[in-house]
Amino acid sequence: MTASIAFVGAGPTTLYTLKAFVEQAACPARITIFEQQARAGLGTPYRPGWNDPAMLSNIASVEIPPLCETLLSWLNRQSRKRLIGLGIDPREVDDRAFYPRVALGRYFLDQFDMLVDEARAKGFIVDIRTGRCVLDMSVQDNGVQLEIEGEGKDTADNRFDFVVMATGHRWPEEPEARPGYFLSPWPASALKRIKAVNVGIRGSSLTAIDAVVALATAHGSFVDGPDGRVEYRIGAGSEGLRLTMMSRKGLLPEADFYHPIPYEPLTFCTEAAIERLIDAQASDLLEMAYQLFKKELAYADPAYADHVGLEHLALEDFAERFFADRADADPFEWAAANLQEAQANFDKEFTVPWRYAILRMHEVLALIIPHLDEEALDAFGRHLKPAFVDEYASVPHLSIQRLLALHSAGHLDVLTLGSAYRLETHGAEPGVNVVIDGERRHYDVFIDATGQRALEADDFPFSTLLTQGVVVDAQDAEEGSTKGISVNETFHPASPDPRARRLYCLSLPFILGRHPFVQGITSSHEMGSIVGQDLACMIAAPMQADAA
Repeated sequence: MTASIAFVGAGPTTLYTLKAFVEQAACPARITIFEQQARAGLGTPYRPGWNDPAMLSNIASVEIPPLCETLLSWLNRQSRKRLIGLGIDPREVDDRAFYPRVALGRYFLDQFDMLVDEARAKGFIVDIRTGRCVLDMSVQDNGVQLEIEGEGKDTADNRFDFVVMATGHRWPEEPEARPGYFLSPWPASALKRIKAVNVGIRGSSLTAIDAVVALATAHGSFVDGPDGRVEYRIGAGSEGLRLTMMSRKGLLPEADFYHPIPYEPLTFCTEAAIERLIDAQASDLLEMAYQLFKKELAYADPAYADHVGLEHLALEDFAERFFADRADADPFEWAAANLQEAQANFDKEFTVPWRYAILRMHEVLALIIPHLDEEALDAFGRHLKPAFVDEYASVPHLSIQRLLALHSAGHLDVLTLGSAYRLETHGAEPGVNVVIDGERRHYDVFIDATGQRALEADDFPFSTLLTQGVVVDAQDAEEGSTKGISVNETFHPASPDPRARRLYCLSLPFILGRHPFVQGITSSHEMGSIVGQDLACMIAAPMQADAA
């Protein structure tokens, strides 16, 4: 009997899972793809309208794992007119370049169509059901029953042997919770209605830059100046636009830096070394991993190790020392100097050793996270994770150039919030008050642009699975404060119920608690490869009784 698989969501994670499954499945299956939007294959971070055309992705072409073809190959076969329409200068197509989010969306759309054609050519039955909202699902004796909006609860066509939940980022369709208070910068089209007023943006990563760029292009334009630098020109009547990015440290992200791709191997802090620590089940796993981290970093860049006093630097002090030099400088002066350095290093193809070492180690250190208790997990999040995020979330040079241009034109500042600030979001007037050390600052509009956060299991869209105990709240499973749902190494819900093997959970907001580095295309590829291979193995062997 032909196995049946449902994919709920049709973004990049589903694409990479589908690719791995179709390549490795020993026999064809019936595949049904449910997508709430009108088109399957885009993904929220790359959808037109949801994203402003000026918003850039922060992953270089060469770093995007290929689907049916590489991004560079796809770009090279597009017409000049199409590239320009996607906001790409045909002369600047390069494997190290960064492209608009909507351009990546078009790439994924085309790859989705090609993947479906490839699957059908191999004998798979593929049904694409767009504009369909999956309201709930339940595990039954003969499979997983999906409840689809507008359809009966027990429709036979909506019963599957396996279900892959890949519902992606979760943002409100209407971000303005009350007048002047936006819970997210998406959809970008909603930001276009914001007038040229005093706007506060909480966050300083690429998400916050997305909000800044969308507002800036709504009220003016970025142009190339006579000296080659990017300049910002405000539109007539928008002179009152004032943007303030704010974060606890008051820092701007750093510019993308040159490094070899694929990653060169590590010497001391290797996967094998970390796995030996995990196998030893040491109570001080985090500290032992940190010692390997320090050894690798000192080996890679002795001068940097001396500069930060790494030899005697305790785990609890690492993040503070990592950011100390930047925190002591003016954020825009630091950004300008960092950009100049990064551009020069690209020209010379020179890699800053300490940056590259930290970048490579973030995925290796992530292996210990599922094995940490709540106290150690909190320590990892406060003292190591910020440095890892700073390196892998460096941003396109153009993004930094735009921030510098806005600041130079008098329309952008950065504010340090510290740790004791508070927001007053329910005042009589529109907007938000930000209170720092007793001083109140009012913003006519306030946008929370801190990115996707881990969500509670109570927010999980398929509540019956929780009721059945097939999906388990991570807080119940681990007796801690980790948000979301618990999954195992192959992304099955980590439940004692054997029926959980019929499900895979790749829904980002609900696995972030124990997988903090899974936001990005490379993570979609890694998770998709794991699930696609496991799914192929599951259908290769006859399903045993769920109660076995």
